[in-house]
Amino acid sequence: MPTIAEAAVEEARAILHRLPNRHSSSIPLLYLAWKTCGWLTPAALDEVAALTGLSPATVEGIASFYTMFPLHPRGKYHIEICDNISCYINGAPDLKNHLRNKLGIEFGQTTPDGRFTLDHVECLGNCCEAPCMQINGKEYGGLTVRKIDEILDSLD
Repeated sequence: MPTIAEAAVEEARAILHRLPNRHSSSIPLLYLAWKTCGWLTPAALDEVAALTGLSPATVEGIASFYTMFPLHPRGKYHIEICDNISCYINGAPDLKNHLRNKLGIEFGQTTPDGRFTLDHVECLGNCCEAPCMQINGKEYGGLTVRKIDEILDSLD
């Protein structure tokens, strides 16, 4: 597994140069580590801590606060379905159950083939198209069971 230093040392140096207050560089460095390693490995968290001068516990606390930062490997397709009130009243609970049953996993898990990771999010900010989800950052709204099946079936 690559580390920041091995794979993106120049980019890390540029971040540290651009943000001389090392504490303020924690989020850009976490993002770089995620993109470099595919997830925030314990070694990557330690490396960000060393680069910023923050404790490993503080860096892990920052990373775990933001749901965009994965603290474990994710599948090829990261599915996030909205849990907020607009989606909830428009059928999200049934759609969440459908996704769990269709994929055979619980929220926070990845399918055994490594294809899908299923998560829920508090809000995607797309209430006018509730219920909605995103897959690898692409949003889908106006969801129904049928539409979810069509979307998943269209993925390679």
